[in-house]
Amino acid sequence: MVWARSHGSWSIVRSSVTVVLTAALLTSSLPPHEDLLRLSVGTGGEGGVYFEYGSGLAGVVDAEPDGTEIVAVPTAASVENNRLVAAGAVDAAFTLADVAALAVAGEPPFDEPLPVAAIARLYDNHTHLVVRAESEHTEIGDLAGGTVSLGASGSGTEMMAERLLSLAGLAEITEEERDGGADGVVPVRLPIGESARALEEGRVDAFFWSGGLPTRAVADLAARTPIRLIDLAEHVSPLVEEYGEHFTEMPVPAGTYPGVPAVRTIGVPSLLVVNDRMPDEVAGELTRLLFESRPDLVGVHPVALSLNPRSAIATLPVPLHPGAAAYYRSVKYAYEASGT
Repeated sequence: MVWARSHGSWSIVRSSVTVVLTAALLTSSLPPHEDLLRLSVGTGGEGGVYFEYGSGLAGVVDAEPDGTEIVAVPTAASVENNRLVAAGAVDAAFTLADVAALAVAGEPPFDEPLPVAAIARLYDNHTHLVVRAESEHTEIGDLAGGTVSLGASGSGTEMMAERLLSLAGLAEITEEERDGGADGVVPVRLPIGESARALEEGRVDAFFWSGGLPTRAVADLAARTPIRLIDLAEHVSPLVEEYGEHFTEMPVPAGTYPGVPAVRTIGVPSLLVVNDRMPDEVAGELTRLLFESRPDLVGVHPVALSLNPRSAIATLPVPLHPGAAAYYRSVKYAYEASGT
């Protein structure tokens, strides 16, 4: 990517997804919104919370009269999003924290450390393992011999599903191997909307999904077809032991989805990340826009209620971008004075 500064603003030019990004300098010498901010944000698949959050942010910001523009770009989500940010194909993106940590460290599925920094910790994703209500499956091991959607290729859902299957001792096998008596699951890799349709139509026995509560595609499915979620709490400790401190036990309360009983599941933080070479002024302006859009974002999806400067800075081991850190320092005393 190439950054250029001209007349108090920054611009970025790329060879893939071409985006022009300009932002007002966050100094007292320039009035707010003097220059425009135009950028792209990698989201996730339609029906998922990343897609709704990113599209909502784009809609809220685009409605402002100053000409600021955000374009929401549908993607496979976390793994792909870190690569897109590092390559300069998008300006910012949503990602699971454990995936971003691997990107920063250069550990598989990434071949080398990626220049990724965090703007904010947003909310906690909940891992879903969805089956039809009449299914006999009550734990991951029961999926042996079945066909299971692991999420879209290049998603954090896919990574979580692969880890959980491995911890349960279930290998990925072909239909031919299954028919020959091999023990394991036949995987398909579908985005959330297609996973829901495949379960409804009986083409898969279960699907994994990692997203905020509620996820629209799951809610729509539950309104059409009786479903339930498999309790995953027993897998939190093995995940922490094997992959780090990114995972916590979290509830999916009864009523989150129509007719679906409460279960315990695995929580993983979601981050908004950018390339660590993004100028501090641009990163600070993006952070300001995110927080100033919060009241409207809550109307888009309730996960935006979790957006708070105190928790937003908890992004380690993914480093907080210096421009975002400057924004948080600037609002610290205001939040302390208001008691929020």
